Amino acid sequence: MKKIKYVLLSLLGLISAILIWGLLEPYLIDVEPQVAAIPNLPAAWSGQKVAVIGDWQIGMWLDNTPTIRQIVRQIVKERPAIALIIGDFIYSPGQNPSEEINQAIELVRPLPASGIATYAVLGNHDYGMKAKDAPPNVTLAANLAESLEAAGVQVLKNEAVAIVPSQDRSQTSAKSDRIYLVGVGSHWANEDKPAAALAEVPDSAPRFVMMHNPESFALFPANTAPVAVAGHTHGGQIRLPFTPEWSWLTFTKKDRVHADGWSDGFGKPGNHLYVNRGIGFSIIPIRINCPPEITLFALQPARESA
Repeated sequence: MKKIKYVLLSLLGLISAILIWGLLEPYLIDVEPQVAAIPNLPAAWSGQKVAVIGDWQIGMWLDNTPTIRQIVRQIVKERPAIALIIGDFIYSPGQNPSEEINQAIELVRPLPASGIATYAVLGNHDYGMKAKDAPPNVTLAANLAESLEAAGVQVLKNEAVAIVPSQDRSQTSAKSDRIYLVGVGSHWANEDKPAAALAEVPDSAPRFVMMHNPESFALFPANTAPVAVAGHTHGGQIRLPFTPEWSWLTFTKKDRVHADGWSDGFGKPGNHLYVNRGIGFSIIPIRINCPPEITLFALQPARESA
């Protein structure tokens, strides 16, 4: 009986330690350096940095706003050419979502205010959708997008914008120095239309693609999204130690879940997706072996990474 008691106490202690760590890890920021190999990348863009963050989930109980604030400060210090926010700014606002929206604006404002070109797409929670079959709150999404635009964040919904290097923004830049940022709408809200966004991109033009839900990536034709980023999964929030691609999602979903990092073999040929772990939470406010992530891409011509 004593052995059983000691085993149970040890197990209880281990579980308690894991839960305590799960409450602490959300405040530990992981900067993931990655290479974005882009065909036909102009020389002026080679070596430029693109920072990607997302899944803030403001308004959830014990939401991770202190870490969001710290991450924004860190990006401002890093001075990337572009900052991308891949949706789910808010979590589940009630009848008056102004509090969550205003908090999101207060947190994001330092990025455009510091002169960093900042772009965003919206996620399912930004439409008030906690489930796929929930009706999208289009008014909520429009109010959030309008507030972000007023703060200097350009929200992309099935559109593309041509971007010039930061050092050339004060002057006329040659078309040959431009890359295109392609952004698609929320998958759950049935607002992801890659064809519409890609129609604004010249053939063979260099591009960087952003979306909220990884499932949107499957809609891109071959060789149209050489580098794409998504979020939504939070990396699973709870991952098995020493197995960075295995989370609880691996065992609860029938299909393959693209929860973290590069999703090899997913999507059409010539397309490559990176899934960011995000910052906030869903359902429970813990992260285990899955710290909040800033993905910091270094742009390179595709031939350099061959």
